[in-house]
Amino acid sequence: MSLETGMILEGKVTGITKFGAFVELEPGKTGMVHISEVAPTFVNDINDYLKEGQTVKVKVLSVSEDGKISLSIKKAAVQNENNDTQNQRQNRSNQKYRSPKPSSNTNYEWSQPKRSEPASFEDMMSKFKQTSEEKMSDLKRMNENKRGSYPRRSNSQKP
Repeated sequence: MSLETGMILEGKVTGITKFGAFVELEPGKTGMVHISEVAPTFVNDINDYLKEGQTVKVKVLSVSEDGKISLSIKKAAVQNENNDTQNQRQNRSNQKYRSPKPSSNTNYEWSQPKRSEPASFEDMMSKFKQTSEEKMSDLKRMNENKRGSYPRRSNSQKP
């Protein structure tokens, strides 16, 4: 079987190093998953995520001319989630659609993201920036209040 970029395959972890893991795709074909491609979060120790002998789904990122195969576990997982979401949408469209009961606060309900869905990096960064700016403005306001809380002495009040 010839490997092509974008293929999703199952393989067995054959070796783990501090920078990644080696995955055997078929007899005689081994690729490497870099530590940055193991999980969607920061991976400090790859042993927290993978064990030798474990079967994993991987996506082929590239195949170099000298035969080196670059793989990704996190991109294979994202693609599987996308496929599952598309299948769910197709199943829902095949069913009879019933709209939810309208409420007085309909706009608010539709604008809020579902708690079960993970937020995108941009959404999380935007929220962090907003809360950070609010905290900074609160701190500035508190400092200004502290400075203004003591009455200032004027020249006429000197003894």
